[in-house]
Amino acid sequence: MDLYQSQRERNELFEAQAHIYSYVFNCATSMSLKCALELGIPDIILNHGKPITIQELISQLNLPIEKTFHLQRLMRLLIHSKFFSITKLDGQEGENETEGYVLTAASKLLLKNTAEHSQNVPNLFSFAKFGLDPAVVTPWQFLGKWFNRSESTIFETVNGIPIWEFANKNPSFNELFNDAMTSDSRMMSLVANDYHEIFAGVESVVDVGGGTGLNAKILLEAFPHMACTVLDLPHVVAGMTDTKNLKYIGGDMFSFIPSADVILFKTVLHNWGDEDVLRVLKRCRKTIRCGGDKGSNKGKVVIIDMVVDVEHDQEEITKTKMIFDVMMMVFLTGKERTKAEWEKLFLEAGFSGYKITQNLGLRSLIEVFP
Repeated sequence: MDLYQSQRERNELFEAQAHIYSYVFNCATSMSLKCALELGIPDIILNHGKPITIQELISQLNLPIEKTFHLQRLMRLLIHSKFFSITKLDGQEGENETEGYVLTAASKLLLKNTAEHSQNVPNLFSFAKFGLDPAVVTPWQFLGKWFNRSESTIFETVNGIPIWEFANKNPSFNELFNDAMTSDSRMMSLVANDYHEIFAGVESVVDVGGGTGLNAKILLEAFPHMACTVLDLPHVVAGMTDTKNLKYIGGDMFSFIPSADVILFKTVLHNWGDEDVLRVLKRCRKTIRCGGDKGSNKGKVVIIDMVVDVEHDQEEITKTKMIFDVMMMVFLTGKERTKAEWEKLFLEAGFSGYKITQNLGLRSLIEVFP
């Protein structure tokens, strides 16, 4: 028995060691992904039209032949991380059978030029590019230091100013951020298609923090009769051109939100602390146009954001939501909220009820009623 316990304890220690090392060096996976995106590997595989061998990949990348073994090692890690897959090539069976790389669901979302293949396929390339940029990666190194300092965020500890001010003063970072948010917003097309009833009968929408207007444009494709207004900071909407049904307003949601049937927040409110979100929700309740018919879609706030649900979410979803929660601490003053935390804000703002639709992967769709 003592021998068994000793072996079991040793096994637990070795497993614990592997667990620690995998997290300490987890950046190896993200940096390997960054390398694959910089080389354009997902697009090369797609354009090849069939599984691509390591030799063909080396050739198309125009890399020295001596890099073959190293690229194989990189791809092996990314295959294990489910960014690529490998398959046997047709007609290559037996001892000399050849394998080829193919895309997975994840790498299909990371194509640079999705629009060339399908206008309706979401694309997260710019979001990944932003998340792996040195300006975004560096602040994480100062997380421990920040706990003994007075700045509101770790980003401010590193850069001396909050992220919004930094973006305003650094056009290249501002462009990178806006491209990332636009990239993420392409998933909005799935909401417009699958949850048509959410916006049915709505005549006007204000997209608060709507950036360059992709959310609004996607809604207008599904609901051409709708009038959409995008409200965002002046430097974000500078240079944007109004159209017949789409108008841009530069302003601050804490000071002004235009009146509309629906006020939309897509991944905006998680950027802010409870006090600030409460101020915004109270302003929304005063400005929304309420419909006269019971059950009307007019007169509500629609929030697309995370709802942390440890009890019901899959482990991968829960982990990612918790990562985003800490990320809010690094870059902003907000957080990812549980259902109870959202409900508390809605009731304190004076709303009568809400409905959560949890079928959007990381995010949920929340309708809040006056």
